[in-house]
Amino acid sequence: MQKPSPNLPCPCCSGLKYKKCCQKYHKGAKPANAEYLMRSRYSAYAFGLADYIIKTTHPDNSDYTEEWQAWREDILLFCKGTLFSGLRVIDFTEEAHEAYVEFEASLSSGLLWERSRFLKENDTWLYVDGIFNKMPDND
Repeated sequence: MQKPSPNLPCPCCSGLKYKKCCQKYHKGAKPANAEYLMRSRYSAYAFGLADYIIKTTHPDNSDYTEEWQAWREDILLFCKGTLFSGLRVIDFTEEAHEAYVEFEASLSSGLLWERSRFLKENDTWLYVDGIFNKMPDND
């Protein structure tokens, strides 16, 4: 798990420094669209920002629980055991209250492909669920 540093490249692979990219969302700004939310969630996982993951998860998500402390500990355990080494957005479609982001994430456990679904409620995008598959390494 990497420590957040404003001048390092943002883990979401935007090409920007963290302070010019996902840091503002982690500090409370609302992402303007679901792609920005997805990127900021990837960065939050890379930095172990479990509270941000919880805050940006829709209540309809299967992992969602009111037992936030246990959920937070599960997220942190995953973050500590995983190296987040790259993100590539493949596709992004958005309507007024629903959006989809397809991406590949390079993790220490392999390449993860996901098509994530987001809903906008009270002017805030939230992660609901996704269709995902761990892709085999190409070694």
